[in-house]
Amino acid sequence: MQAVATTSDGAWNSDLEALTRLNLDYINSVQNGDVARFDEILADDFLCSNPDGSLIDRAQFLVQTAQRVTITGLTAHDVKIRIIGDVAIIHAETRYTTADGRLARGRYTDVWARRQGRWLAVSAHVTRG
Repeated sequence: MQAVATTSDGAWNSDLEALTRLNLDYINSVQNGDVARFDEILADDFLCSNPDGSLIDRAQFLVQTAQRVTITGLTAHDVKIRIIGDVAIIHAETRYTTADGRLARGRYTDVWARRQGRWLAVSAHVTRG
């Protein structure tokens, strides 16, 4: 994982640790269809750009998450976390196995905002290879 500090705030390491955990939670929640965890970490105004080009809101994302998960072994690689004040941008590559056993890759960019002292996901953009 690569992290970039763009603030001199002494809390940067704490923020980096929190965002690292949240990124892992996000990936695990996708793999396990964990709607409850997403309900905790998504901002009310969350939007997601799906690989098919659709843009969905928080409620639609939670419905999408509740659908049966057909991939296995989802992992994040080459994770880069950039903290810019009260905003963080996470870029990473994903690797997973499709339902038919094919190894696949993708990328995602998630944007997090610190709101009332908590980091919440406000945006996601997902691609698949």
